[in-house]
Amino acid sequence: MYLADRTWPQLGEAMDGESLAVIPLGSTEQHGPHLPLATDHLIAESLARAASGRTGHVCTPTVDIGVSAHHKQFHGTLWVDPPAFRSYVESLARNLTYHGIDRIVFVNAHGGNVEPLREVGRRLREDRAAYAIEWMWNDSIPELVEELFEHPGPHGGPKETAMIMHVARELVDEDRLGDARDGGVVDLENTDSRKFGARTFYDAIDNSENGVFGDQTDATPEKGKQLFEAATDRLVALLEWLDDQPFEDLMPEPHVGTDRR
Repeated sequence: MYLADRTWPQLGEAMDGESLAVIPLGSTEQHGPHLPLATDHLIAESLARAASGRTGHVCTPTVDIGVSAHHKQFHGTLWVDPPAFRSYVESLARNLTYHGIDRIVFVNAHGGNVEPLREVGRRLREDRAAYAIEWMWNDSIPELVEELFEHPGPHGGPKETAMIMHVARELVDEDRLGDARDGGVVDLENTDSRKFGARTFYDAIDNSENGVFGDQTDATPEKGKQLFEAATDRLVALLEWLDDQPFEDLMPEPHVGTDRR
């Protein structure tokens, strides 16, 4: 159920007794010469809407701009700093609790958002306001990603390329897949990104001239459909599991030696 498409009287009926919501989050940042800046938030919204459509849970509008300063050298990249992102997302989550939501899944498609989202989830849980967890699509299906791609790449690689081929193929410049591969880095292990155990890079451009990794020529719409359907199934399973949990079982354990609430 996509919240923004409903009227408030419709939502009053639809949300009666509803306790779970999904918030899709992504970024607006470079994804190489072949993919749109919208890549991450398109993937997040598509998965969130598909899973919420199957389960009937609330899906909010998408948070399109995330923690992306590490892509700032490339044209068009937009970002907010982590404290601003955390504050915004926490405020949004607390809005939902006002309407009776007490468990939230952050459907995330951007690595830079992970740590801030975990911090928001911890604060909400410590306050007993809600149980909120971060879910990353490719982390839910690692075996399939490994099976489909020899070099999936951590950013702008064939896994993301295939997903966008499936959800918005018209936005993929398929004539530039070879350019993306040849102008980027196929295997991150081949970069000089660590010295004596220390990470020596901060921005994507420090490792990849065109900002992407992996072999983009290995992407197809058919592989994108496989990824999308498998990830959606995993998200549906997570939503169904979370919806079944008693709220008290999701809250922090008491101090050792005290009785449970």
